[in-house]
Amino acid sequence: MITGHGGNVNALAQRLGCTIDEIIDMSSNLNPLGPPPGLEAFLAANMARIRSLPQADAGGMVSAFAHRHNMDANRVMAGNGTTWFLYTLPLALATKKMLIFGPTYSDYRDGCAMHNIDYGYAMATVDNLFVPDFEAVSNMLATGGFDTVVICNPNNPTGVLVEKQAILNLVQAYPEIRFVVDESYLPFVEDAENITLVGDDRFPNLIVLSSMSKIFRIPGLRTGFICADPRVIEGFMHYSQPWSVNALAQTAVTHLLGQGAETGAFTARTREFVHEEKALFASRLADCPGICIFPSQTYFVLAALEPPMDAPTLCRLMGDEHILIRDCTNFDGLSNRFVRFSLKSRKTNMALANALNKHFSGSTGLNPEGK
Repeated sequence: MITGHGGNVNALAQRLGCTIDEIIDMSSNLNPLGPPPGLEAFLAANMARIRSLPQADAGGMVSAFAHRHNMDANRVMAGNGTTWFLYTLPLALATKKMLIFGPTYSDYRDGCAMHNIDYGYAMATVDNLFVPDFEAVSNMLATGGFDTVVICNPNNPTGVLVEKQAILNLVQAYPEIRFVVDESYLPFVEDAENITLVGDDRFPNLIVLSSMSKIFRIPGLRTGFICADPRVIEGFMHYSQPWSVNALAQTAVTHLLGQGAETGAFTARTREFVHEEKALFASRLADCPGICIFPSQTYFVLAALEPPMDAPTLCRLMGDEHILIRDCTNFDGLSNRFVRFSLKSRKTNMALANALNKHFSGSTGLNPEGK
């Protein structure tokens, strides 16, 4: 298990002899504009809810989610973050062998390892800008003995968004295989409402994970949803404990889902902000030798480093500037030549771009667009 999915802000602060507040954390994937205005005040006003037990099955939260997505509530289950579902997948689905679209988030692999489940990767490569090769994937599914597939869409850490129809083609072609699509970062994508597979009830082998933690910047509340055929939901219920979603989390999510116009405006503002900042950040590094920024459909970006620079060295150099970035060495399918930046405010993003330009000189960079 990787206990810190971003960088270790406490360790950096200790090394520099400063406070955590003096560190600019660009290693963790959270909405730079969140939480939504008024949410923290709403939670403070509802603090008395911790004096009573929450709903055992988070039924109100489930109903609000189902209503928002125009789907039957028996196709939804709430959990203590999507991570709980990831670690429960092998048990609830009785998985024997899982195929993971990589390089990606480590918890898909760790969930298998925890339960001694066999797994393999369909690795996308830098040569194809980390876009999956669906012909190769189909061949693996036809011959590899896999019964479960996990796809992070858009993917962490590459930022690649797989076309909806490409996923559905596999779902239809292999009805005996369960396809788990993790859409935790999809709310940051333009037109996500038409891209999402949440609410698609045509395929009993399609399972979708949905998170509000990233878009609304509430990871500490630990909330997540799984959407699937009712029989699949029953399988997860078998491993669920009562009161697994705390009272404040249930209250916050129900509140956010009930604020349709406000949350919609917040999401639209986030998407516009991310689009502008990502373009500006990439332009500032376009002529920076030795570092290549890959196209991303979300607010974090993957970068490749050219020798002699490597990820641990760059992380140390940026740390000296009080900027924490993500070393991607421990992502299966990547190496110590990759780092990830999670964009923040314009001032912060430009500070990072300036620091990177300062440390890269005298080498020829590779260009992910082939130019």
